Amino acid sequence: MQELDPAILDKANAWLKGNYDADVKQQVQKLIDDKAYTDLTDSFYKDLEFGTGGLRGLMGPGSNRINKYTIGAATQGLANYLKKTYPGEKIKVAIAHDSRNNSDVLAGITADVFSANDIYVYFFKALRPTPELSFAVRHLGCKSGVMLTASHNPKEYNGYKAYGEDGGQFVAPHDKAVMDEVAAISSVDDVKFTRNEANIELIGEEIDRLYLDKITALSVSPEAIKRQKDLKIVYSPLHGTGVTLVPKALEQFGFENVTVLESQATPDGNFPTVVYPNPEEKEALNLAMEKAKEIDADLVMATDPDADRVGIAVKNDKGEVVLLNGNQVATQLINYLLSAWEEKGKFTGKEYIVKTIVTSYLIDAIAKDKGVECYNTLTGFKYIGELMTKFEGEKTFIGGGEESYGYLIGDIVRDKDAVVSAAFIAEMTAFYKDKGSSLFEALVDTYLKYGFYKETLISITKKGKTGAEEIKAMMEQYRTNPPATLGGSKVIALKDYELRKETDLTSNNVTPIDLPKSDVLQFITEDGSIISARPSGTEPKIKFYCSVNTKLASKEAFHETEKQLDEKLKTIMQDLGV
Repeated sequence: MQELDPAILDKANAWLKGNYDADVKQQVQKLIDDKAYTDLTDSFYKDLEFGTGGLRGLMGPGSNRINKYTIGAATQGLANYLKKTYPGEKIKVAIAHDSRNNSDVLAGITADVFSANDIYVYFFKALRPTPELSFAVRHLGCKSGVMLTASHNPKEYNGYKAYGEDGGQFVAPHDKAVMDEVAAISSVDDVKFTRNEANIELIGEEIDRLYLDKITALSVSPEAIKRQKDLKIVYSPLHGTGVTLVPKALEQFGFENVTVLESQATPDGNFPTVVYPNPEEKEALNLAMEKAKEIDADLVMATDPDADRVGIAVKNDKGEVVLLNGNQVATQLINYLLSAWEEKGKFTGKEYIVKTIVTSYLIDAIAKDKGVECYNTLTGFKYIGELMTKFEGEKTFIGGGEESYGYLIGDIVRDKDAVVSAAFIAEMTAFYKDKGSSLFEALVDTYLKYGFYKETLISITKKGKTGAEEIKAMMEQYRTNPPATLGGSKVIALKDYELRKETDLTSNNVTPIDLPKSDVLQFITEDGSIISARPSGTEPKIKFYCSVNTKLASKEAFHETEKQLDEKLKTIMQDLGV
């Protein structure tokens, strides 16, 4: 039987003796009585920390779980940070939540703590998408915002996304400052839980209208939509918040033939019709794709529970409904936006786009061809938001995105936005249909012009304390013994974002990487393949991103070339031992 670390028992006993609710104490005592030492260790071995997506974890009792007390401590720490950062000012924050179990309760606790600290709260009275929270922070002149969500994680999870006054998630040095304030909450007694109603104002439909009007104003091909208003669209909110705004956004853009998938339209934190409410998972779109086949739809879209990510399926050259991955959608959105801006003569020379280092480098090739600056950031949309804030008033942000199905068009939000993305995915589908083409054909045309880029992502889950140690050991092994070849091609460069240096493995020359420190490794091969290894900041996973490319000789060669690239991706993953 597993031995229990005395430090874990001490932490658990502190909860049993402390000022915690009786039911929480009962749950902790049960773990001790049942000798559930693995669960007890995972619940208490550390305090939840802000990762690339804020605070996220399994719901339950303990310092490493999402519950009233970890949410309360995070909010108290954030309140303390805000008061120190804006002394003497009237501080306002905005709070929203998704459809997850307990999200509404945890949002209420967050409002309680802020209001008790004399911070004014704009509280969305019903569930809303994450991007609308980001919009509200900016629009209402808030110093911060909080979204209660665990995004696309399984139903057992919940989380807390904290935003700064620019509507973006906290970045250095502010994220560290907030974390320090949260860490300084040494006792449950440090948290003010007593709600002050005078400091809470309910918001809702008035913000919806403003946000949707701003999104609609971004449209670049309204004429094409007018001609293709009957474009057949199937949309699924996957039991999440997207149902509140995505259908309205599509309607405002001018689409009149949208089928909202009834079986997944009701918000439900148990996500009864899917294993994972994640549009990155093929299975999550199965029901929507069946509906699309039934009604012969042009486009299928599904958003995750907090509506910041969107997955899509389209008809291919054989008339089959096929999924596009996040790299393909990001590529096509950027290609469409830059082409449409060019066609309308909107370029001034100050435009730019942003992507992450693990997102398709086909986007860089398109931007270079169009004469638009393309910036690469670390993984996590907060870094894209940070650049947008830096360039505000100097340059024009057209769009950006990341391979994990998160995209943004226009600068009214500082986070990935499935509401505006869904509207623009529909718009570009209408645009190509209006030209007698299709979104799939446009993708093949992009490959013909710039090269066929194919990407895949492999995630390996390693749970708990032992899992975290295994992931660390894997990264250390890759760092000290990089592979000599991958997919039959020599590895010629190693980019180590933790050490912030790039090593040319043929000459041993080292050049600095001008990005913040991050535990990411990239192997670059002689034939242009890029393989990245990165532990997730929000889940117990290590992720391997792999990108290969080759010339596409003709449209007819698409399927055969895709097979070859898929085989190469498989070989590379085998070479990495994953």
